[in-house]
Amino acid sequence: AAFKYNLGVLASGADVMIPESRLDSVEGLQEFEKLKIKPDPKLLKKTVILKLNGGLGTGMGLDKAKSLLTVTEGNSFLDLIAKQVASMKKEFKTNLKFMLMNSFATSADTLEALSKYADLGTGADLEFVQN
Repeated sequence: AAFKYNLGVLASGADVMIPESRLDSVEGLQEFEKLKIKPDPKLLKKTVILKLNGGLGTGMGLDKAKSLLTVTEGNSFLDLIAKQVASMKKEFKTNLKFMLMNSFATSADTLEALSKYADLGTGADLEFVQN
C-alpha cells in the first residue's frame, strides 16, 4: 500500500520538497560539551548502533558498497566502523548491539567483509535489508 501510494505521488508530479526558506532555525541549542550529564555505560545495553549501508558507489565507478572502499592502512570504512564498535564493547564491557541497513545490492559483499568480525554478529542479527 505504501509503495502504491508513493508511486502515485511520484507519477502525479507533485512537488514534495520542502524549500529551505520554510524551515526555522534552531534557537538556543546547548553545546554538548557544556551539558552537565554523567555518562552511564549501562545505557549501552539498551542501545543499537545503526548504520545506513545501502548505497552502491556506481556514481564513483564502483560495483560494491561505498563502505568497502579502503581508506587508511588497508582498512575500509566498514573495517573502521567494526573496530570502533569492538572497542566500545571492550571499553564499556557490554554487548553493544550493531546493525546495518543494507540494500539487496550491498548485503552479500558487506556480510562477507564483516565475517572477520564474528563478535559483531552474522546474518539477520547484523543487518536488515531495505526495500
